[in-house]
Amino acid sequence: MRIEHVEHPDAAPTHAIEWRFAQRTEQMQSSIIREILKISARPEVISFAGGLPSPATFPIAEMKQAFDKVLTENGNVALQYGPSDGYLPLRQWIADGLSTDGAIISAEQVLMTSGSQQALDLLGKVLIDEGSRVLVETPSYLGALQAFSVYRPEFVSVATDDEGLVPQSVDPVAPGARLLYALPNFQNPTGRTLSLARREELVETCARHNLPLIEDDPYGALNYAGAQLPKMLGMNPNGVIHMGSFSKVLTPGIRLGYVVAPLPLTRRLELAKQAADLHTSQLTQMVVHEVVKDGFLERHIPTIRTLYAKQCQAMLAAMNQHFPVGVQWTRPEGGMFIWVTLPAHIDAMQLLDVALANNVAFVPGAPFYANAPETNTLRLSFVTVPPARIAEGIAILGRLIAARLIAARLIAARM
Repeated sequence: MRIEHVEHPDAAPTHAIEWRFAQRTEQMQSSIIREILKISARPEVISFAGGLPSPATFPIAEMKQAFDKVLTENGNVALQYGPSDGYLPLRQWIADGLSTDGAIISAEQVLMTSGSQQALDLLGKVLIDEGSRVLVETPSYLGALQAFSVYRPEFVSVATDDEGLVPQSVDPVAPGARLLYALPNFQNPTGRTLSLARREELVETCARHNLPLIEDDPYGALNYAGAQLPKMLGMNPNGVIHMGSFSKVLTPGIRLGYVVAPLPLTRRLELAKQAADLHTSQLTQMVVHEVVKDGFLERHIPTIRTLYAKQCQAMLAAMNQHFPVGVQWTRPEGGMFIWVTLPAHIDAMQLLDVALANNVAFVPGAPFYANAPETNTLRLSFVTVPPARIAEGIAILGRLIAARLIAARLIAARM
C-alpha cells in the first residue's frame, strides 16, 4: 500500500526548537589551543601553539605491517566488539612495564581508554560531585581542567616552582579534597619536572590525608638524557592513580590511553566506560600490542628524544639571542614545552593578536590556571617546527615583545 504525504493548506509553519540544555553544559568551554590551531593552520604561520607530536616520529611502516598481520591472522576478533576493560595481552604488557620489585601491578588494574582524555573524563565522573574540592597545580593541564569542570568541582590551586608542585602547599587544603591532579614529568604547560624528593614527599602527604593522587604521565619517556625518575605509582600503588598514553610515543591518531588504579576504582571506571562507549577499539589495541610486544619502543623512543632535544635546544638558543631582558622561561630536560613569563604589564592574549598578524602562533598562559590566571605567561611548543623556522619565529616574537616593552617605557616617561 502506498502512502503519500499531502501538505494541509492550513498547516502551521514549523518553528525552531527552544533547546533546554543540561546545566552542566554551562561549564563546557572550547579549548583555546584547538581554536588557535584552526587559525594557525595556514602554511605561512610558524606555530608554536599545538602540543602535537612530530609526524616525523610516527612509525608508519611498523603500524602498517601490524595492521596487515592482525587483520590477516585474527581479523574476526580484531573487528568484533571487545571487552570494556581492554585487550588483555596489551593490559598485561602495560602492567609488566609498570611493575617494580616493591609494587606488582596486575592486568586487572589496567583500563584501556580512548585516549588519556577519556581517562580524565571517567575519573571526573567517578570521583567528583558538584562542589567537590579538586586540587590542581598552578598552572595545570588545560585538558584536565576542561574534563573535570563539567562535574562542577571547586578547583583549589596548589603552588609550584622550578622543581614542580610544592608538597607543603597541599597540607592546608587536602582535608576533604577528592583528588590531587599532577603531571610530574615535563609538565604541560611548563615543562617542569617534579624532583625525586618531592615525589616521595607528595606521595606521603597524600597518603596521610587519604587523598587520591592522579599521576598523569604522557611525557615520562621523553627525557632527553634517557634517564627516568621513579613513578609515584610504584611508591604507593594503593593511593596513586597512574595515567599513560601511546599518543606521544607512537601516534595520537590511534587514540589509545590507559589508567591504572586500585581495583575498587578500576571497577567503577569500567562501569563508567561501559556507559560512555562500551569499549576502546579492539583493532587498535591489537595493532599496538603487535607493535610494542617485542621491544620496539625501546628502539624507537630514543629517536624521538634526539629529535625533540635538538629542537628544544634550537628554541632555547634563539630565545637567549632574541628575547629582551625581563623575559623568563623554563629550560626543560624532556617533553615538548617551554613556559615563558613576560614582564607583568604585557598581556599574552593581546600579544597573540599581534603575533598572529606577523604569522607566529603560541598559546597564552591564562587558560592553564584554574584560579587567578597570570596573563603575562605563554606556552611554546617546539617539536613540530624545524630549527630554522624556530629561529625565525622566535626572532619575530622577540621583536614584538621588545616593541611592547619600549612602548610601555615611553608611556611611563610621559606620565
